[in-house]
Amino acid sequence: MGLRGETILSGLLMFLCLSLQSQAQLQKGFYNDTCPLAETIVREEVVKAISKDVGLAAGLIRMFFHDCFVGGCEGSVLIDSTPSNTAEKDSPINNPSLRGFEIIDSAKARLEATCKGVVSCADILAFAARDSVALTGGFGYIVPAGRRDGRVSLLSETFKNLPPPSFNVSQLTQNFANKGFSQEEMVTLSGAHTLGRSHCSSFSNRLYNFSATSATDPSLDPTYAEQLKQQCPNGRSTNASLVVPMDPSTPNFFDSSYYSNILKKRGLFTSDQTLMSNSTTASYVRRNAFLGIVFRNKFAEAMVKMGNIGVLMGTDGEIRLNCRVVN
Repeated sequence: MGLRGETILSGLLMFLCLSLQSQAQLQKGFYNDTCPLAETIVREEVVKAISKDVGLAAGLIRMFFHDCFVGGCEGSVLIDSTPSNTAEKDSPINNPSLRGFEIIDSAKARLEATCKGVVSCADILAFAARDSVALTGGFGYIVPAGRRDGRVSLLSETFKNLPPPSFNVSQLTQNFANKGFSQEEMVTLSGAHTLGRSHCSSFSNRLYNFSATSATDPSLDPTYAEQLKQQCPNGRSTNASLVVPMDPSTPNFFDSSYYSNILKKRGLFTSDQTLMSNSTTASYVRRNAFLGIVFRNKFAEAMVKMGNIGVLMGTDGEIRLNCRVVN
């Protein structure tokens, strides 16, 4: 073939390998050989935490969502701020509402003692979110793994990527479409609001001085609005100690009552109730409300899909030894 021909062939083979690597997929049972107890250890830490505070399940699911939507599922939401950089976790969108970081820390510490430098923080968070769904009544699902950790975490990126509770259905549809999700998947993932709590500041605009013609958002059930006003007095919405359940009927159980509440005009956020303003999304709300098994199945599928957003694999990124600090 000659030296020149061998050089060209070598270059083509290298290009092909790199192309295949860039198209590599996350794998089921990724740690079976390198750290077989990885998922068990994460689950044990999640069980321990949720047994003391069931609300942490919602925190871990939300943390996973906020990680994946900002720069991909690469654990950047776990990184602490430094004197020279304010990280994602300290964005007003995430602080003080995100919680459960200590669960990831505990799991990581055990994993480092068991199989040092093997399991990424991004995968730990993906496992923990899945376990949080399963332990509160949702369906468990297999989490393909092999994510590596990112090295960059910027507060500014949260505002560009995370949908605020004030978004209408058109804005939500576009935001989720930017991440590769359909309207149906957007409605399904919104069902995570069946768990957890919210600070008053996220919805107080619906209770007081809503518009020139209505003090309270007319799309909010009046009885529910009065209940919320009791829990969130006017002028105190910035009080971080004031929180209300996002699903008042079953706040700690992963079910479809979030959608039933929306049908009763009891969606807590504008971004919840707005799902009834579009005929297509409203049809998904009704289906999920009445077919809880369908919702749970579709939620599990959507979580697996979300776990594929912007993942780092192969030699990209790193395996952080401490989830809060870049190596």
